[in-house]
Amino acid sequence: MSTDSLLHTPLYNLHVDAGGKMVPFAGYAMPLQYADGIMAEHRHTRQHAGLFDVSHMGQVRLRARSGDVDTAALALERLVPADILALKNGRQRYTQFTTQTGGMFDDLMVTRLDDELLLVVNAACKEADIARLTAELTECVTEPLSDRSLLALQGPEAELVLAALVPDVKDMVFMDVRAFDVDGAPCIISRSGYTGEDGFEISVPSSDVERVARKLLEHPSVKLIGLGARDSLRLEGGLCLYGVDIDETTTLVEASLEWSVQKSRRAGGKREGGFPGADIILRQLEQGVGRRRVGLSPEGRAPVRHGTKLYADEALTQQVGHIASGAFGPTVGAPVAMGYVDSAYTALKTSLFAELRGRAVPVTVAALPFVPAGFKR
Repeated sequence: MSTDSLLHTPLYNLHVDAGGKMVPFAGYAMPLQYADGIMAEHRHTRQHAGLFDVSHMGQVRLRARSGDVDTAALALERLVPADILALKNGRQRYTQFTTQTGGMFDDLMVTRLDDELLLVVNAACKEADIARLTAELTECVTEPLSDRSLLALQGPEAELVLAALVPDVKDMVFMDVRAFDVDGAPCIISRSGYTGEDGFEISVPSSDVERVARKLLEHPSVKLIGLGARDSLRLEGGLCLYGVDIDETTTLVEASLEWSVQKSRRAGGKREGGFPGADIILRQLEQGVGRRRVGLSPEGRAPVRHGTKLYADEALTQQVGHIASGAFGPTVGAPVAMGYVDSAYTALKTSLFAELRGRAVPVTVAALPFVPAGFKR
């Protein structure tokens, strides 16, 4: 597919000027990598600070027609299993849009900021998500923020970089959200990200985003980072990619995401259930599931990719799962993967075999994340 036929983020020209290799992703032309390459970009983010354009993601404002943010929170709880009502002002929470069969339409971040909820949803799902919110939550106004872009500044030096422009970000901790001006642009900044590193996501008016991005890039610690390194970073961090690791056919319990369902929404909680597929998900939380997402460490240097079958025996006769995500982990210095395996094979250090071009490659069940999280708690 020619990138000419794809949507462009407001930073498209910046990527091209910087030598970005543009590829199709979720209907957009996005940079896969720059001249230094994926491995170097990955390592730079782990050691310094990487700047990612994530403006293809969907940003949505949800307000109750009554003006009461608690009304909006309770409305959203009809579509997601997280406790949104208890979310404090200036805080963010991860959750999922669940299906009637317990699967996931999408995963998303929800922020409570004064009298509104702010949602960040995946690019490939955003139109369907917005349509669902509009149709189901009639007591609310669903407003796509199509005039805003999104930057992610990630890495151990992200605070140093951003604090040079906004000193008060030093007081933020993981999942805090604040409104700040950045180089004159009114921004919403969350201390979160998708790399396993400390960092920030910065919602910027699209009219200001190129100026803000170039201002951040003036700092010697910052380099532009593409989708390739974003994928290897999130995989080392044990983070799911929608459409690859999770989808409508996987439940959040199978995906080992039960930590995202607070006590109030579980069986016996103050607002038990009430979301699509609740009967299935609450039963799985109590009784368990037949398969689970686990970390996997393949032997050797070759990555074991998405869709590869996993077996209990070296003869490759007893299939017990499959690889969801797999790549070489530059920080780990070896291949890393996540996959779904039958529950009898989920214990750490369990030996399995991946079928790679007709041969059996030993794979060991490993703890997630592969690289310890660098979040500021």
